[in-house]
Amino acid sequence: MNWQYKILFVDDEPDLKPLVLQRFRREIRKGQYNCVFAENGVEALDYISKNIDLDMVVSDINMPEMDGLTLLKKIPDVNHDLRSIIVSAYGDLKNIRKAMNLGAFDFVVKPIDFEDLRLTIARTLDRLEVWREAQSSKAKFLSISKELEIANQMQQSILPSSFPEGDNFKFFGYMKPARNVGGDFYDVIDLPENKIAAVVADVSDKGVPASLFMMASRTLLKGCSLSKVDPRVVLEDVNEFLIADNDSNMFVTLVYGVIDTQNGTFTYANGGHNPPILAKKDGSIDYIKMPRGIALGMFSGFFFDTNQLQLEDGDTLILYTDGLTEAQNADGDLFGEERLLDVVKSSLGESDDIFMENIIDSVHEFSKGEPQTDDMTFLAFRYFGAG
Repeated sequence: MNWQYKILFVDDEPDLKPLVLQRFRREIRKGQYNCVFAENGVEALDYISKNIDLDMVVSDINMPEMDGLTLLKKIPDVNHDLRSIIVSAYGDLKNIRKAMNLGAFDFVVKPIDFEDLRLTIARTLDRLEVWREAQSSKAKFLSISKELEIANQMQQSILPSSFPEGDNFKFFGYMKPARNVGGDFYDVIDLPENKIAAVVADVSDKGVPASLFMMASRTLLKGCSLSKVDPRVVLEDVNEFLIADNDSNMFVTLVYGVIDTQNGTFTYANGGHNPPILAKKDGSIDYIKMPRGIALGMFSGFFFDTNQLQLEDGDTLILYTDGLTEAQNADGDLFGEERLLDVVKSSLGESDDIFMENIIDSVHEFSKGEPQTDDMTFLAFRYFGAG
């Protein structure tokens, strides 16, 4: 972030202002943030109309005089360059979904986790920088190659910049976008009671539409995971929401699961995706058994199943997309599932960085200069025994 950002917090709770000023005091002292406040949507809209230097709005939904959803609807008429974050009650997925449809970039839930809010604000401001750069160089972005470059930046901006880590577990992940933008993403979501949700997904099609559908899928998954415990219910809810607004007939395949970091269970559901790899400490390695499931966004009323896997000390779980297994060489041969197993097995004793490099380098070596046609993505979880 290159200059001071002015952020408007809109909430009728009197405790919010001192909390924000206290929790963001470092950013304020360094001149990174200028925090201003309004108590309702009417006051906020008036401030927005009089201050063209405003960068972001962080708004509650439930407020007197004008609620947050109405405010989101009116903001583009006053300043279409603003980015917004909505604050919602825990598990209020319907209002979160309405907010995203009205242009909110992201959301946080109450009671507010200020560390989560800090990361969400930073991610949103990064996205704002991408938008401003594109706006200042409109002439350069008329070609399709520049359009895809923007989509790539959008795609990268929502990936986790850091991973949760504990004494007995560790995550790491990687995504290498193709020249033609796809819709891969991965996410790791902290849940209550020492649980962490993990997902790797692949949206159908290429280009900007796929990137936008990816962002919508990721947001719905995050919202559902915070309000639902069972992975199959999460996929069922996300599937219905995607179908409701899916005029483009796109779909997303994914593996979504919840890891209990205390006892090492991995409870997972299958959205028509490639089976993850389980590598054991003794050197044995194989694809895990997948429960019944289909891609999300295709058929309404589908009931998903779940499986549960018991991880043991030294196990590594790898979720990935078919950009790895379906990479082709000049003869049209696929890299394939067996080659992926071999390179994972030979890399298990390596550091995280070398592990990731070995996989990507092996795919490139196999392709022998053939252009990459799909995103290559994977997310790995190392487990070191009961916490």
